[in-house]
Order: sequence, then structure tokens, then C-alpha cells
Amino acid sequence: MQQLIEAIVKPLVDYPEEVRIETDETSNRVVYKLFVHPEDRGKVIGKQGRVAKAIRTIVYSAAGGHQKRKTYVDILD
Repeated sequence: MQQLIEAIVKPLVDYPEEVRIETDETSNRVVYKLFVHPEDRGKVIGKQGRVAKAIRTIVYSAAGGHQKRKTYVDILD
């Protein structure tokens, strides 16, 4: 799933080398924490959060059939 998120995000940003994803897993959920360069945060979120929503939709769809746990994507500093 991390590779999927990276494949979506890296072409969108000016600093792809600073894209980092951490995973926080518990028994009933998985949280993917996406870290990008501060200047790229707006590009990843998009106008009115449209890009972030699209990223989450793709990740949730991909994870839906494979995992029994709830999946989240957080965009952090």
C-alpha cells in the first residue's frame, strides 16, 4: 500500500525525495502517515481537499478487499 501511495504522490510534488510514509497498525485499523515537504503540502491536499480525497478514495478501494481492518491516510507536516 505504501508503494501505491508513493506512486500517486511523487509525480504531484516538487520534492519527491522528501515523500515519506509511516505505518501505524493496530488490530482493527491501519494508518498511513504521509509526510511531504512543507511547500508540497498544498499540492497534495489540493483545492478544497480534492486531491487528498482522491488519494484516500484510491487507497481505501485498494485496501477494501485485502484487509479486514479500517484504513486511513493522514497528511502530516
